[in-house]
Amino acid sequence: MDKLVVNGRKRLVGEVAISGAKNAAVAVIPAAVMAKGVSVLENLPDIEDVKSLCHTIEKMGGKCKYLDKHTLEIDCSADMDYRATFEEVQKMRASYYLLGALLARYGKAEVAMPGGCNFGKRPIDLHLKGFRALGATVVEEDGMVKAYADKLVGTSIYMDQVSVGATINVMLAATMAEGVTTIENAAKEPHVVDTANYLNMMGANIKGAGTDVIRIKGVSELKGAQYTIIPDQIEAGTYMIAAAITGGDVLIKNIIPKHMDSLTAKLDEMQVKVVEGDDSIRIIADTPLKAVNVKTMSYPGFPTDLQPQIAALLAVCNGQSVLTENVWENRYQYIEELRKLGAQVHIDGRIATIDGVPHFNGAAVSATDLRAGAAMILAALAAEGETVIDGVRYIDRGYEDVEFKLQALGADIKRMVI
Repeated sequence: MDKLVVNGRKRLVGEVAISGAKNAAVAVIPAAVMAKGVSVLENLPDIEDVKSLCHTIEKMGGKCKYLDKHTLEIDCSADMDYRATFEEVQKMRASYYLLGALLARYGKAEVAMPGGCNFGKRPIDLHLKGFRALGATVVEEDGMVKAYADKLVGTSIYMDQVSVGATINVMLAATMAEGVTTIENAAKEPHVVDTANYLNMMGANIKGAGTDVIRIKGVSELKGAQYTIIPDQIEAGTYMIAAAITGGDVLIKNIIPKHMDSLTAKLDEMQVKVVEGDDSIRIIADTPLKAVNVKTMSYPGFPTDLQPQIAALLAVCNGQSVLTENVWENRYQYIEELRKLGAQVHIDGRIATIDGVPHFNGAAVSATDLRAGAAMILAALAAEGETVIDGVRYIDRGYEDVEFKLQALGADIKRMVI
């Protein structure tokens, strides 16, 4: 099992290019299954979740071919198996998008229950409620979700709570349903918009993505399309925080600055200098950092996927910060690892009270999930001495070439292959 070894207290300086968005890629790739034709997806991140989805599609009878490291050709012209029961499916949460895609194309889908990071209950009730509203019969048995429909019929669906996964999954299924589907209280995240844009290029008729009401007029078939994935909002945010936590000066390139507004506002409040370009943000942290309060919310609020990273930063700010997690009920599993490095954090339900310390001290820690792993790296960068991070497999699920990108900025980080 690989480990990362970090010798901290090195100021990060330079430029880093951000990869394609993981959360968009893992929705767009299943959407490609809906097309009777060839799709070419560009700017895909070179990460484990993308590779796992490719393996799954190939096992189901589709064809996947890398044209280069970040460009994938997917050919689902031939009929495929509507069942996805493989080990790869159980490794990641986003495998559930195959349900909506297969249900749309074949009127039936059987997909193993999703896995991924474990930091709270991840019920897919809203997904299944949406499928049933469209006319599908859905059962859960033997670790599988099985959905069948003679035909899907458009309807009005209200999401009981804002859910990115359910919004995308129901949108996938509704794309080929008869009539018009309206999704109310829809998630507005950038990767919802990206998935809708790709589907529209395939011939779908989706309007309103990025607002809380999405309207989908069903079409009978979709064709393959060439599409470029948006930049990764969460990777960009992680490097912005890396610059801040090391007192660095880093230009983060190939991003959409608007997507970073909630983080930019907090960094500005902390007295970090933020300079926006057309497709870049420069972070300059040359003054002491002030404590701030942060609450996670659905987009355009502060992303829950940046919560562990901002916690690491708040732990070395001057003063007391309050961090409130409004999305997942148990996303503080990593805090004990952060404490090993010297963080002073008190947890009360969804609220973390963080008293800043001058710096962390190196220790052996574990990545308990993908974003917690990123937080361990950030804390290690700001720690005195050596930090050894295990559970790197979680980090590899969502960050491309993380040690190489950090090395290029001046970090002392290397991978131990065990």
